[in-house]
Amino acid sequence: MILRVVLGDQLSGDLAALSDLDPKRDVVLMMEVRDEVTYVPHHKQKIVLFLSAMRHFAEEMRSHGIAIDYVKLDDPTNTGSFIGEVKRAVARHRPARIVVTEAGEWRVQTAIEGWSAAVGVPVEIREDTRFFSSRARFREWSKGRKSWRMEHFYREMRREHGLLMDKGQPAGGEWNYDSENRKRLPARIRLPERRRFSPDSITLEVISLVLKHYGTNFGSLDTFGWPVTRAQALEALHDFVEHALPSFGDYQDAMKAGAPFLYHSLLAPPLNIGLLSPREICTSAEVAWRSGRAPLNAVEGFIRQVLGWREYVRGVYWTLMPDYAAVNALEARRPLPLFYWDAKTDMRCLHEAVASTERNAYSHHIQRLMVTGNFALLAGIDPREIERWYLAVYADALEWVEMPNTLGMAVFADGGRMASKPYAASGAYIDRMSDFCSGCDYDVKQKTGPNACPFNYLYWAFLIRNRKRLEHNPRMAMPYRSLASSTDSKKTSYVQDAERFLDSLLLQADVGKTGAS
Repeated sequence: MILRVVLGDQLSGDLAALSDLDPKRDVVLMMEVRDEVTYVPHHKQKIVLFLSAMRHFAEEMRSHGIAIDYVKLDDPTNTGSFIGEVKRAVARHRPARIVVTEAGEWRVQTAIEGWSAAVGVPVEIREDTRFFSSRARFREWSKGRKSWRMEHFYREMRREHGLLMDKGQPAGGEWNYDSENRKRLPARIRLPERRRFSPDSITLEVISLVLKHYGTNFGSLDTFGWPVTRAQALEALHDFVEHALPSFGDYQDAMKAGAPFLYHSLLAPPLNIGLLSPREICTSAEVAWRSGRAPLNAVEGFIRQVLGWREYVRGVYWTLMPDYAAVNALEARRPLPLFYWDAKTDMRCLHEAVASTERNAYSHHIQRLMVTGNFALLAGIDPREIERWYLAVYADALEWVEMPNTLGMAVFADGGRMASKPYAASGAYIDRMSDFCSGCDYDVKQKTGPNACPFNYLYWAFLIRNRKRLEHNPRMAMPYRSLASSTDSKKTSYVQDAERFLDSLLLQADVGKTGAS
């Protein structure tokens, strides 16, 4: 008898650990464990998504005659850890060996590698074949390169897997249509109504469980609508391709108050837990272009996110861990402001991003990169604190995909290992790509003073503070030329305003901790 382990982000029928399963002989072990629910204070919707999807997946396998040993979180005998539950399962079933697919996160993989010694049973760890690129393939690509750039890796992936290729050349003659994908959202545009899913009895049971045990965690459950089954995930994919993908390219960088989803796919949560595969997602998008249902700039932009960025960040993570978790190239040390948890800030863009995150366990990539991430970068927030926040609050956040996006993209903590420049911007960028600034208490046109948009003076103070580290970066030449043309008094104003504002955040944090008024 073989004990086959399926983890919470491995809810795929074609999982390597299940490829040669014998229903007459083998048992599949699935575990809800406290350690995974609590290692960061996860958004309540994130916990519900994982537990509900796991329970639905187990029921689906049972319906096909597969023996499932399922340990629920509120089982009074639950040990709270993977190793504890594996030991108990070994005692129950006496397997000849254990088969498991390699984990997505470093800490879980390290634990799995110790299972055999801990339980006295051979453990076979199989490669996760659900990605376009294996870990070894990325290491091969990265070996000997002075710099790693997603665009170079992405082109190799396009060639290898034949996506958006015509006779060996990129479809349409260009590899990248990003320049066409930066349009501001028209004020009166009619946005598509996105497919959401009402909780069924299994999900409602999980919601009650989460409210009972983790009711004080960040986030609301009133708006939970994520797909928790394979069938629902396929419906969500169809909804995106038919109703949102055609305009995704044009407006993928746009932001709008009260409109958290716009034309984005909303597929990362089901994709990252295994209900969808990256290949079927990319193929569906390409078919839409070839059949004339979506333009090339939209389809290429979307496929670049999945085949390019998603695969690239996974490679970065597994090639550089565990040291990568501690990078801090810009020596940022400030604590995470309280408004990241309660949305209580006069900066409307940050209020919108955090409030939307609280409601939906979601905000799209530009809000994450250019609002919450950009602020953390400019303010010098400790990379570990902002990285743990992203991991906690988003339904799609698994460490392998979230950490490089945060440390490498959002806050440049790896010093350029992953991206070619810091994604630093003043309030002008947010004003250009959103309607946030029009209703803000601060004036985005002012660069200094008490009424100025904090992003403005924080941006210039960031450049001043990091001059020695960044001024020789070719992609930072233009802002440093602009800074050089500023008067000494103007530079002093930038720094003083930034320090005043950031000190006020520390004061707010102290008040929040003591409960003082």
